[in-house]
Amino acid sequence: MGMSTGGSKDEATPNINVTPLIDVLLVLLIIFMIITPVKPSRFEAKVPSEPKKQEGLDVKPNPLTLVITIRRSDRSVQLNNESAGSVDDTEELTKRLQNIFAERERNDVRREGTNEIEKTIFIKSPTMVRYGDVVKVIDAAKLAGAEPIGLQIDDLSAD
Repeated sequence: MGMSTGGSKDEATPNINVTPLIDVLLVLLIIFMIITPVKPSRFEAKVPSEPKKQEGLDVKPNPLTLVITIRRSDRSVQLNNESAGSVDDTEELTKRLQNIFAERERNDVRREGTNEIEKTIFIKSPTMVRYGDVVKVIDAAKLAGAEPIGLQIDDLSAD
């Protein structure tokens, strides 16, 4: 005997109850939302305050300041006005920064007001330099252990 697809009107028609399926789906959704790791991403930016104008005051730059300059014309990188490779090969820059930071650690050079080794870097770049080139230099500085990293975007059109 085969199954009858017709049947009388008095017979119950089969229906799928989706309410339990939706409940299971919502529970799974909540579980996945809770166990999904929240990746902390933070880029600390320090904005300088307006300098105080004082007459007759001779302000000297901090000798511990490290400035990485990216030249647009030849894509070279300079560390405190000394050649440190190029944007395409940042290995020399990373090694020089690692040596500087190791020397500061040996000499116990601390950041003013903190108990951390001074590893502050400023990256100076003209506005016309490609974003990817600046990111390569930031990556090289982070690889060397620099923190924090400040960005100084200048309109160095002559460069």
